[in-house]
Amino acid sequence: MSDIIFGLVSIVIGIAASYGLYWLLNFLLSLLPERISRNAAWLAFLTPAAVLVILVLIVPLLQTVVWSFMDDRVKAWVGFKNYVDLFTDKRFLGILLNNFLWVLVVPAITVAIGTAVATLTNQVGPTRERIFKSLIFMPMAISFVAAATIWSYFYSYVPPGRPEVGLLNALVKLSGFEAQPWLTMDQGRLNSFLLMAVVVWLQVGYSMVVISAAIKNVPEETIEAAQLDGASAWQVFAGVVLPQVWGTVMSVFVTVLILVMKVFDIVLSMTRGNFTTSVLAFEWYKQFFENSNIGPASAVVTVLVLLIGPLMYLQIKTVQQQEALR
Repeated sequence: MSDIIFGLVSIVIGIAASYGLYWLLNFLLSLLPERISRNAAWLAFLTPAAVLVILVLIVPLLQTVVWSFMDDRVKAWVGFKNYVDLFTDKRFLGILLNNFLWVLVVPAITVAIGTAVATLTNQVGPTRERIFKSLIFMPMAISFVAAATIWSYFYSYVPPGRPEVGLLNALVKLSGFEAQPWLTMDQGRLNSFLLMAVVVWLQVGYSMVVISAAIKNVPEETIEAAQLDGASAWQVFAGVVLPQVWGTVMSVFVTVLILVMKVFDIVLSMTRGNFTTSVLAFEWYKQFFENSNIGPASAVVTVLVLLIGPLMYLQIKTVQQQEALR
């Protein structure tokens, strides 16, 4: 109860402080001559946000980059040693491979399923459409940790002779096969793909909603013209609808891609990075919080930032292209 009260008080204080700050800025501007006040208004109101971004984002980022060139306790300068150690470590290269697989699989499957569901649900009646979309979007309301817990039970494995609790293994046994320890077997990195399924399940609803909205905005005249020319349903979708919503599809793809690059909760909750399931974000957590290797941990997160940076730029460019087409 005390935590709830503390949270509510913090929110109230934060809102009041923000309102007070901008009221003060507005009051100070009103004291200046009108010409100066009009020209300085944008600077006065932009400065607090800029200072906050610098203190919360830029300074920690620069500090992390500096730490990445220092030893475990950030007391001595070691140059590029941390990076050399990372890229000559087979385990870290395996982690990079895992991240590559996540990037390769999750966004593509999420967008493909989201697009398919969005297209199909747009063809049914309004009532059914709302029901189907609500059911598919529902996992978005679940946190990553809660989803990991649910799917851990789904993949659960118990030794022979004990009551089965995992739904997947129960289905496997009904099919006449033996139960498998799904999350601890790393043949072909199968367990990593099983973790990816959790994120796909969580993000398909988001993909569906955004892409569905874009499909609804496609002019009916273009679809009817293609149908009059004898185009099949698939040809209408591939040749008319998809090109017009491609910007939205790419925006969703890049958004899911950035999320996948930072995936952490699922790995921590389901395998703790064991059995070759670790990813960059979890490796940073392990190095920093569990091993107290601040220098190497900073190198890991710097690599992660360097990989995410171009993706964020691509997302911004995609959004700008969408705005330009409107």
